[in-house]
Amino acid sequence: MSAITDRIDACKAEGRAALVGYLPVGYPDVDTSLEAMRVFVEAGCDIVEVGPPYSDPVLDGPVIQHAAAIALEGGVRVDDAFRAVSVVAQAGAVPVIMAYANLMLSRGWERFATDLVAAGGAGVITPDLTPDASPEWIAAARAAEVDTIFLTAPSTTRERMQLTADASRGFVYATSLMGVTGERASVGDAAADVVARTREAGAERVCVGLGVSTGRQAAEVARFADGVIVGSAFVKAMGDAGDLKALRVKVEELAAGVRGEA
Repeated sequence: MSAITDRIDACKAEGRAALVGYLPVGYPDVDTSLEAMRVFVEAGCDIVEVGPPYSDPVLDGPVIQHAAAIALEGGVRVDDAFRAVSVVAQAGAVPVIMAYANLMLSRGWERFATDLVAAGGAGVITPDLTPDASPEWIAAARAAEVDTIFLTAPSTTRERMQLTADASRGFVYATSLMGVTGERASVGDAAADVVARTREAGAERVCVGLGVSTGRQAAEVARFADGVIVGSAFVKAMGDAGDLKALRVKVEELAAGVRGEA
């Protein structure tokens, strides 16, 4: 068990899914992004994904790429991500980091894991690492008691589903479609299918990301997933102006969705 599983299970005990919010650190500037993390928690996020901006993302769509570019131009650093983790933990939600492997490797697997724990973090989502390609990271994470969160997709084979479920801790991140992050008009049937197949492979907790942007969609996904992951819709709501009021309204809408109130 971990802080992540405890929080997801607590949400399940309330008869709902967890709301997982994502934001790049440093967008539109570091101080505003830290305040936005607090807004996430106050408005209803159970778990917060802290995103250290990266120059060559493989999962992020145009909205988050734009935000990351602004953050990088502003001089954001990985240390700022750990500051954000501390803010989330102090505000009362469970913080995780979503990081690309080069950022972690340059810091050192062990140091990255221990720095995360020191800041109050519980896990790391690694969109460009697969379990079989990351034994050093898994070993470092296990030693520091950090949850390793890997991804499944509609194209993932049964064998790799099982590999991912076995290596994941906290939850498995199920991508609901093939492509990058971004708002979609509908979630589609693939989301429920990939969750079902991930559970069949042995995953106890599965959260769904990519495409969720409205309370109605959140309510739909919450019926079959343990958590609903939202990123682009929150980044878009805040915008380059750092509109925290608009962000709060959007988070409250999605929080109502996972609670069946939308």
